[in-house]
Amino acid sequence: MILQRGLVDIRPLRSSSAFRRLWFSGVLAITGGQVMMVAVLYQVWEMTGSPIWTGAIGVVRAVPLIVCGVLGGAIADAVDRRSLVRVTTTVQACVGLGLAIQILAGWDSLVVLFALVALGAGTGAVDAPARRTFVPRLLAREEVMAGVALQHLSVQGAMLLGPAIGGVLIGWWDLSVSFGVYATAVLASLYGIIRLPPMPLAEGARRPGFRAIAEGFTFVRSRAVLRGAFGIDLGATLLAMPVALFPLVNEVRFGGNPETLGLFLSCVAIGGMLAGLTSGWVTRADRPGVVQLCAAGIWGLALTLFGLAGPAWLAMGMLVLAGGADTILVVSRGGMIQMVTPDTHRGRVNALEHTLGVAGPELGNARGGLVAQFTSAPFALVSGGLSSMLVIALIAWRNRPMRTFRLSTVEHE
Repeated sequence: MILQRGLVDIRPLRSSSAFRRLWFSGVLAITGGQVMMVAVLYQVWEMTGSPIWTGAIGVVRAVPLIVCGVLGGAIADAVDRRSLVRVTTTVQACVGLGLAIQILAGWDSLVVLFALVALGAGTGAVDAPARRTFVPRLLAREEVMAGVALQHLSVQGAMLLGPAIGGVLIGWWDLSVSFGVYATAVLASLYGIIRLPPMPLAEGARRPGFRAIAEGFTFVRSRAVLRGAFGIDLGATLLAMPVALFPLVNEVRFGGNPETLGLFLSCVAIGGMLAGLTSGWVTRADRPGVVQLCAAGIWGLALTLFGLAGPAWLAMGMLVLAGGADTILVVSRGGMIQMVTPDTHRGRVNALEHTLGVAGPELGNARGGLVAQFTSAPFALVSGGLSSMLVIALIAWRNRPMRTFRLSTVEHE
């Protein structure tokens, strides 16, 4: 019985056909997105051979993520969320076609590539807040945490398969095929969005605007638990994100083989998958704040050891551990946010979570690439991991509501 409770809770897939369709279509889109990111990372490295430019991908993505993410949350709280996601998904498919065309046309331009990457990131930032509100609207209260865990499990599965598929596609064919696969997968994912049931706006919904955005920030700032959750995420990702350093490490240890570049990302996903498949204890935990703090500390420690590791097998093992910690962190944070936020504010709060959760790693990648350019990859990794653990310890010490928060005390709408 104890073992069974520790396994991933699949009740949402059985109880809601709409959630089931949404989940499977999400798997397609996210897998395609991972194929695309490996292709972009590889293309920039081949064009420049510089960790600064691979790190610059993070900046190119982070700016539209921040700008469009905040606005997207206000829009998600004021319009039909299903229609919004249908439009954004279509635009993202067009971005994939644009990426394939720039390869086939032989433009060889960082400006064009970065412009398309920025457009895709900005569109995704508008898409995510609305998409995240679907889970609490489709599932019963007792299944919301499990639904969040299943969605993150799909992300980890995509991170496991997507980079490996992307590396093989680049090695066997070329970058245009990888970008074409991304566009096709995103278009196919529209099926789950089109079939969603009506979800009318909650009473009290506001028109999008600066006042609505400000109310979202005020709501988060007024709740210590949410402030702590977002602070933990920033400390873990802004200071210790390693992805921009993977091409450099791959060049030194594996001869720059594209298949092994995908393997680095797949190692993170393996840890995430293992944690996701045993996420029952996380989704049933009554104190998600404590779970988040512990997971964030393990993340920082694993990446510190990754920077110090000599043998490749030990380095890969640390990436697996980091991936598991990341899954636990995201699931506990995401479920808690959905439970404590009323539907009238979910779009804006989810927008802030998505913005920090995606822009933070992108800026963290830029930090890592910049530090590595002037020092070394091990120094960038170790200094980032230690700094991350210091910030997490400070939040644990200062934010008592975060440490003592219990889901069982929350009054659900």
